[in-house]
Amino acid sequence: MTDEQLHAMRHSLAHITAAAVQHLWPGAKFGVGPVVENGFYYDIDLGDTKISEQDFAKIEKEMRKIIAQNQDFVRSTKPIDEAIAWAQGAKQLYKEELLNDLKRSGTTVAKDLDPDEMGTIAEEGAVLDEVSFYTNGDFTDLCRGPHVANTREVGAFKLLRVAGAYWRGNEKNAQMQRLYGVAFATQEELDNYLKMIEEARLRDHRKLGKDLDLYTTSTLVGAGLPMFTPRGTVLREVLAKYSNQLREARGFQKVWTPNITKTSLYETSGHWAKFGDELFLVTSQETDDKMALKPMNCPHHTQIFASQPRSYKDMPIRYLETTTDYRDEKTGELGGLNRVRSLTQDDSHVFCRHDQIEDEIDGLLASVNELYKTIDMKLRVRLSYRDDGDGYLGSQELWESAQQQLKQAVLKNDLDYFEQEGEAAFYGPKIDFMATDALGREHQLATAQLDFVQPGRFGLEYKDTESNNQTPVMIHCALLGSIERFLSVYIEHTAGWFPLWSAPEQVRILTINDTVLDYVEEIEATLRDTILMQPIKYNEIRFTRDDRNESLGKKIREATTWKIPVQLIVGPKDKEAREVSVRTQSGEEKVALDKLSEYLVNI
Repeated sequence: MTDEQLHAMRHSLAHITAAAVQHLWPGAKFGVGPVVENGFYYDIDLGDTKISEQDFAKIEKEMRKIIAQNQDFVRSTKPIDEAIAWAQGAKQLYKEELLNDLKRSGTTVAKDLDPDEMGTIAEEGAVLDEVSFYTNGDFTDLCRGPHVANTREVGAFKLLRVAGAYWRGNEKNAQMQRLYGVAFATQEELDNYLKMIEEARLRDHRKLGKDLDLYTTSTLVGAGLPMFTPRGTVLREVLAKYSNQLREARGFQKVWTPNITKTSLYETSGHWAKFGDELFLVTSQETDDKMALKPMNCPHHTQIFASQPRSYKDMPIRYLETTTDYRDEKTGELGGLNRVRSLTQDDSHVFCRHDQIEDEIDGLLASVNELYKTIDMKLRVRLSYRDDGDGYLGSQELWESAQQQLKQAVLKNDLDYFEQEGEAAFYGPKIDFMATDALGREHQLATAQLDFVQPGRFGLEYKDTESNNQTPVMIHCALLGSIERFLSVYIEHTAGWFPLWSAPEQVRILTINDTVLDYVEEIEATLRDTILMQPIKYNEIRFTRDDRNESLGKKIREATTWKIPVQLIVGPKDKEAREVSVRTQSGEEKVALDKLSEYLVNI
């Protein structure tokens, strides 16, 4: 089935859903019902009646009844005034509003709405004479299409959820009910997708974050401001340490910058004009300085570079800083660790000569590949370019040069890539790394960005071989990106079964009875002397002991619930044989005590 056919199928199911709802609740008023990834939705107003998941079965039953009637989808047109009269007679006030907008503008002014649901739309500036409708059975809707020819062609579907949605995305408007469904060409495809959805539910980082005691939130602290528990803090610090070691091995040096700054820093960089409404503002009681919580780190790093004279011999200069930034994200967009107001970045900035760009990009690409190979996530690259908009700084010539250099680096490293306009930063193009998780979902995490703009805006200079002043190139890079967002992906990718090197609690010793406590002390001494060197150097074993007067079965169940990667079971026979029973996800085996360190290092 082609993408166009799949789109028509899903769009037809949106109409069938609305028809079924109208049969069950004749007073239903409808907004729009576009196609979305893997399915469709329809915005519905039922007044005080609320659709719940318990209603899905009867809605689906009515949908199948409609489908079984083999109804044709029939297109018709009406003059705009007749269409408005139709909407008024049908008491479809949302359709009436859309039609009035179309009449006033001659084209759609509802840019937030899917054009499938806007009727026939004239070219910009033209007069709109008529709009199109589609009818199946007793249900007629304002619509551009496309649709399948007959209801029997709609494939396999299932209603998944219902959520609140403001009409036209404006919180000042009425809140409707958005009924979501998924649809595929075959039942097998649908079943596979539903299995994936269930697995995703079990892996949800918000659920696992609570179950594994990794992070928490508080209404007293505020939305989008997660707090990490001891276990979660270990996890984030281990990952940050790995990122730091990869960068330090390539010559990056740590720097530190304050969490607040004068807004004039961002006015100079260009961030204020672009993101000023996303900044948390800070008021001083001592001065009239206008301050903000730090939303990003690159402008600060320019000032460290500018703090002393630089020569071509000094270049490249590489800074790294793993630090928390703050952005005033919209409350409705916050969720778990995916979108937060306090985000910690493993940020890096290189100041280099033009002739050093290729080597620096190669080094950053190598670091990114090494990290994501370690965590077993396949990568492809999005080359993010500017579009024709006016929100970018710098000349067209600089942009073309930067975009070409990034593409050459990707080609040289034989990376799987695609190009996309409109995804660049305002100061330069990007290499965005798209990582695929265990469920096949793709996430943008790491990034490398060329910047020919900010060094000039800040007047950064170095002396070349002729003692002339030259402007350096700035390269931005993050391996993890936002650590919070990375964790949301990593938790779900591993399902909470973190590999030994990154697990908050790596080993738990489970005793069978109290007669082995002296032997357990020897095991603990061995663990203290065991240092993991891959992928992080000097990673000491994090272990605990469970010597409670409980059954071994209960101790194993609890350790498994906590997803402890290595469980050491110790009983009298193990003590006598000078060994331990090592239990992992792969199974259980006996390991001699004098071989335990070697065993753990090589897991």
